[in-house]
Amino acid sequence: MHKRAFGGVAVMGVAALALSACGGSTPTPSSTQPAPAASETTTGVPETPTGTAAPVRDANVDLVIWTDADRSKAVQKYADEFAAENGVTVKVQISTDTRAQFKDATKVGKGPDVIVGAHDWLGELVQNSTVAPINLSADVASQFLPNAIAATKFNGQSYGVPYAVENIGLMYNKDLVPNPPKTMDELVATGEQLVKEGKAKQVLSQFVSKTGNAYFAYPYLSAFPDGGIFAVKDNGDYDPNKLLVNSPGSIKGGEVLAALGKKKILSTNVDDTNQDALFDTKAAPFMISGPWSVAKAKEAGVNYGIAPLPSLAGGGAMKPFLGVQMFYVSSKAKNATLAQEFVTNYIPRKEVQLALFEVGKRPPALKAAYDEVAASDPDVKAWYEAGADGLPMPNIPAMNSVWGPFGQATADIISGKSDPKTRLDAAAKEIAANIAKG
Repeated sequence: MHKRAFGGVAVMGVAALALSACGGSTPTPSSTQPAPAASETTTGVPETPTGTAAPVRDANVDLVIWTDADRSKAVQKYADEFAAENGVTVKVQISTDTRAQFKDATKVGKGPDVIVGAHDWLGELVQNSTVAPINLSADVASQFLPNAIAATKFNGQSYGVPYAVENIGLMYNKDLVPNPPKTMDELVATGEQLVKEGKAKQVLSQFVSKTGNAYFAYPYLSAFPDGGIFAVKDNGDYDPNKLLVNSPGSIKGGEVLAALGKKKILSTNVDDTNQDALFDTKAAPFMISGPWSVAKAKEAGVNYGIAPLPSLAGGGAMKPFLGVQMFYVSSKAKNATLAQEFVTNYIPRKEVQLALFEVGKRPPALKAAYDEVAASDPDVKAWYEAGADGLPMPNIPAMNSVWGPFGQATADIISGKSDPKTRLDAAAKEIAANIAKG
């Protein structure tokens, strides 16, 4: 996924902006590829839609897979192998809005058999009866990172096979800050000293925006006991009936946001249009972001480091949400057995996980693939360690009611428009009402 900019659009069902969602940068449509002849096993080239329209399914193809543009070539390579091994036809199509287009196409029986997407779509997809449970053996499941497998479950049932995990952490300029700060107080003191010395223009670059960004604000709440968005049940599922947005711990997190806003450490003037630039031009020695920011930092020649988010005074370490990318099987797959075979037998292969890693550089979900990559790529290891204590982002349908109200509340707190308790109480009330409406 590319940047997770959860604001007003998120409440309408758009999860991560790529990493966007969740899975890469926004796909760029191109001309539609011709469908293969019935005798061909696969197109060999991912098919892209015209404009932003949903792909049109070829009724003669045995297995159709929808993915974003970034991952399409990697998926196509193994779709070709699968087709050849099984003597079937497979087509990979690029969807510009998989989450919405899949739901609409499936309703009328014209959807794909397999989709690639984010784990936080899961609750909504199950609620709409568009995805099927997958038959992944316990032995195979045990070969994945525990949190990655946990994210594929809804009400105790698995609905996908993961291939990557992602989270935010602290990026820092090693030329200005040789060792990363362990606390927010240390970060602020170091940054302010650099500004005073004329070596930086501001302390920290973090996505806030005028409408807020719940994904980036959540870790401030998670640093305190009972702080967060939803309580977690004994079985690990999030409880939509127990909101924590205005719990005592969350209010303490809100007070930290307010204090940082008052000192101009955090600003609603920073969003996805300038967050990376502030760090890449060395205006800010610190940036809270994710793997999607690395390529730009490298291109800018920044000697960067990656570390876990700092701890907050009176609380503990800030814990980010974990995002997991996975393969789903449609509940209306043309050939369910074939779809299950591809997802449960091909996606868990190390070479497949490594190929998908090369696209977005997110830590692989398969342990063997992660171990191989982490041994040679310190960034991968650093990102994984930055999210080691995080929990998967809620994949329950109720989360769609959270992003807009909670994000705006944190923006208002940071800008000083409202005090933390009053604003979080109001946000909790609005969220609860949204959930009740369904």
